[in-house]
Amino acid sequence: MMTRPSLQRIVVLGIGNMLWADEGFGVRCVEALQQRFEFAPHVELVDGGTQGLALLQYVQEADALLILDAIDYGLAPGTLKVVQGDEVPCFLGAKKMSLHQTGFQEVLMVAQLTGHYPQRIVLIGCQPEELEDYGGSLRPRTLQALEEALPLALEHLQQWGACPVPRSRPLEPAQATTAAHLRLNAYEAGRPSAEEACRIGDARFIPR
Repeated sequence: MMTRPSLQRIVVLGIGNMLWADEGFGVRCVEALQQRFEFAPHVELVDGGTQGLALLQYVQEADALLILDAIDYGLAPGTLKVVQGDEVPCFLGAKKMSLHQTGFQEVLMVAQLTGHYPQRIVLIGCQPEELEDYGGSLRPRTLQALEEALPLALEHLQQWGACPVPRSRPLEPAQATTAAHLRLNAYEAGRPSAEEACRIGDARFIPR
């Protein structure tokens, strides 16, 4: 396996679909990190969404990769679990909640086969509470878990030389990983009621 001599490139990758309630955990974590902290120039924060193999380049180019995602560990809702090294692909594939996890597990496998794989890889996963809520947002317990996940993420990033410091100036809109209308506060403010917009699908087509 090809390796590079030092952690010259650090990638923080949030994956998941923010439109399905707690599945947006990873994306919201990256959003919060970027809004609250500044990092060294060799650190890149990425909203990976559900892009699958399109994320391969980020993995191949990373010397250190921090992944944030909602993972079904079979634990109590909101529980965080940190997994490192060779265990990361196993946990991503243990019990898939959605296609994005299948896709990203394949990304890691392809990166390994090409010989371009991070020297260090860490997954911070959160047990979701609710996924079947289209247009919904993070549940309170998952939102609390987000606040607990940030210090864990910062601890690893600090060890890797990411040099996180509280943001001293507002983030430029063009630099944001999340579009302004999709950021958590704006998303919540514009959310219609359940009566105005069905968030579980049409019962005529999706049996309950």
